[in-house]
Order: sequence, then structure tokens, then C-alpha cells
Amino acid sequence: MTESISAVLEKHVRAIANWPEPGVTFRDITPLLQDGQALRFVIEKMIEEAQALGPIDKVIGIEARGFIFAPSIAIALGAGFVPVRKEGKLPADCHTVSYALEYGAATVEMHADAISPGERVLVVDDVLATGGTMAAVDQLIAEAGATVVADLVLLDLPALDGRSKLGDNVVISLHSY
Repeated sequence: MTESISAVLEKHVRAIANWPEPGVTFRDITPLLQDGQALRFVIEKMIEEAQALGPIDKVIGIEARGFIFAPSIAIALGAGFVPVRKEGKLPADCHTVSYALEYGAATVEMHADAISPGERVLVVDDVLATGGTMAAVDQLIAEAGATVVADLVLLDLPALDGRSKLGDNVVISLHSY
């Protein structure tokens, strides 16, 4: 594609006002997913960012939209893919972290044998909003004795200050709104 990554994302990510609740503007990536060329371009850009980080042992995808991007990145890096899911969705022994949401709490889980101490891990999701889920996933990795090399997202919503929850972690975003 001859367009910049920002131009492609501006064109293919639609804003939906007042969803899922009043006052929230949801960034819908389904138009991007429906355009094969744009989707390939975005994944290639995410892979380029990941390759610049040096060796990666595992790529974690956060349920659900992180699952769209993380496996392709893992394959390109020759790394394993690890799904992090909402509570109760994984069948084997799990590491678990609970965290606060704006209106309640949530829990994420990762199989206890998914990553090993000392491994270099890349975390992938579609959007960095308030940062709670990403911070919880980073905590899962730290508790397993591995290192978070970076948190990689398609979109960042800086007005929601999610980066502040991620401490000194490297955060890579292809585009900010």
C-alpha cells in the first residue's frame, strides 16, 4: 500500500459514539478486518515493530481481538502464541490476575505452563484504552518469571491514559486517537 499506516487506520477504523454506553466512543476495527489488503498491511507493520525488539520467545494475544493479530506475529517471529483469556475459559492449571474496571472487576488467566521463567514475551492487543487489562496481563507474565519486552497495540487512546498503568514498559502503537 502507498498510504501511511495512520491513513489506512483512519480510513478503516470507524468511531461509534455512545457505545457500549453513553459518553464512550468505540473504535470498531471490523472494517479493517474486512479489507484483505489493509489487514495484511497492518499485520506487516505490527510484525516490523515486533522484529525491531530482538528475539521474542512468546507472543501473547489478549482475548478477543488480540487473537486476530498475535498468531500472525508469532509465526513471523518463529515464536509461540499464548492466549490470555477471561476467567474460566482455559481448561488447564492457570495463573490468574484480577483487576479493577471502571464499574466492577475482571479476571484474566493464562495456562500455568504457557511461558517459562526467563522468556522474552511480547503482548499484543487491538486497543490500549484504560490499560487495566494490559497491566493485568503484564503482571501474569512477571509472576511467571518472564520478561515483557513490549506491549504492542494497533490503536492507542491517550485521553484514557492507559500507558500510565504500564509503568516503564515499552508501549508501541501504530496509531493514536
